[in-house]
Amino acid sequence: MTNTRPTLSLLALAILCAGSAYAADTPTVDQPPLSEQTIRSGGVMPAEQQRVNFDHAELHIGVDPAQQTIDADARLTFTAKSSTDTLLLDLDHNLPISAITLDGKKLDATAWSNPDGRLSIHLPKPLAQGHKVTVDVRYGGKPHVAKRAPWDGGFVWSHTPDGQPWVASAVEGEGCDLFWPCIDHPQGKPDLVDLYVTVPKPLVAPGNGKLIEVKDEGNKRTYHWRAKHPTTYAISINVGPFELLKGDYKSHYGNTIPMQFWYLHGNEDKAKQLFAEFPRMLDFFEQEIGPYPFGDEKMGVVETPHLGMEHQTINAYGNGYAKGPYGFDWLLQHEFSHEWFGNQVTNADWDDMWLHEGFGTYMQPLYGQYLYGDMPYFAMLQDERVKLKNAFPVVAGRSQFEHEVYDADKGPANDIYYKGSLMLHTLRGLIGDQAFFESIRRLVYGRPDPKPGNFAPHYASTGDYIKIVNQVTGRDMSWFFDAYLYQAKLPNLDVQRDGDTLKLHWQLTDNKPFPMPVEVQIGDKVQTFPMSDGNASAQVPAGTLVIVDPRSKLLRELPHVAEYQQWQQSQKKK
Repeated sequence: MTNTRPTLSLLALAILCAGSAYAADTPTVDQPPLSEQTIRSGGVMPAEQQRVNFDHAELHIGVDPAQQTIDADARLTFTAKSSTDTLLLDLDHNLPISAITLDGKKLDATAWSNPDGRLSIHLPKPLAQGHKVTVDVRYGGKPHVAKRAPWDGGFVWSHTPDGQPWVASAVEGEGCDLFWPCIDHPQGKPDLVDLYVTVPKPLVAPGNGKLIEVKDEGNKRTYHWRAKHPTTYAISINVGPFELLKGDYKSHYGNTIPMQFWYLHGNEDKAKQLFAEFPRMLDFFEQEIGPYPFGDEKMGVVETPHLGMEHQTINAYGNGYAKGPYGFDWLLQHEFSHEWFGNQVTNADWDDMWLHEGFGTYMQPLYGQYLYGDMPYFAMLQDERVKLKNAFPVVAGRSQFEHEVYDADKGPANDIYYKGSLMLHTLRGLIGDQAFFESIRRLVYGRPDPKPGNFAPHYASTGDYIKIVNQVTGRDMSWFFDAYLYQAKLPNLDVQRDGDTLKLHWQLTDNKPFPMPVEVQIGDKVQTFPMSDGNASAQVPAGTLVIVDPRSKLLRELPHVAEYQQWQQSQKKK
């Protein structure tokens, strides 16, 4: 993995070029390299980490913008799911550890080691199943600086236009271990996090979850935030001279959701315009998907010196209040979608990351349709279609590290966004809206009838979603997902005219069955061909109007798209 990856949990490369209104002013940094262990996120979870449940993380992090350092204390509580004699955590070894205590007793330095970013703590005696242990890790120093956040992970030490400190973390790629000792795996979420961020006055530190207390401490103040089940990379640090817009959203489900937007001084008018979009976005998601998962905490957004990231209940926003052709801020809507697809339902493995990004990307065309009808819906889908690479399968069918998924030379990269989104469009047309949206609710909430209080964040895999679709439709849909997720190339619909005969034939690289129905407009009537064996034919007199797939339901190989992409590449070389 390099520090110039083309994608990272955003709508993806071409649209991302819009950039932030404020470029982070982090200069070229002379810093120690990250170890291979710290660079990697995910993969097969070690047995030692599988043996424990992560009950609670109490994180005390003092931020010194002037020195670009943190001074931190992490108090972590675990329950043994099976007997274990070792706690295995992840923490960048470039953040020196000064002390570790176990249940209040300081451990000898020989009882722990962190040579490469995998912190191994040997317990004085095995922890029996069902028993708890609390480990306290004192550490600090200069956290890794992101050269180009959010595409590479780390801290962003920036300044506002009037010269005040403006700090943010963005760590999805490399993981939570860049600034706190964690289990750097999608399934490493703590049940509860208490985050205490201490900053110099008059700076402010918006955080995940619910604000519990702000404590003045001389020339500093500490913000105490509490969040339930936060995604590991979605725990964030934000520091700046923010001003706050607040409001309440009356949910369709009877609860009231606090809305909060921390923005920079001088942006009040633009911030108010963006804040006015919050209720409309909440209404869309609650109407189309279901209840906002974190209504007892907040819908939160903070202005950041990088483009954006789906930090749970405190989404990072750095799109510079840009206007777009579809009547809404795509970045805000995309990152907010991850509260459902990423934070409420979390990928069981990085190999399942399309569950975050495919669904999250489909929410922009769907929102356009909700606002203004079919024109923006299909326009955005067309934008996505011309960006497909189809070089690698979206799902490899094995446990993967984050960089294996996002490396465009070795993995699906942008296709987890675009191909995932376009596949969902095709699935919707195939099974109908009722089954489609029920499948999404079951994926997101684990049930078809979500209401505040009857669901909790959970994990899901690609296989889980396929089972849900099979259950909802009463059909075996594995052929559909095999073609679109587990194969690199798209299905090709061969269309031939032989005299008065129209012939249709589905072609797949592995020649597996693909009984995808095809609509054809013949004259002024639309006929549906079942394609049960992948073939169909019809008598069509010469000169009759024929339009295959007139409503653009099918994600398939299209030669003119490939020709356009080749032309684009040739223009870039000039």
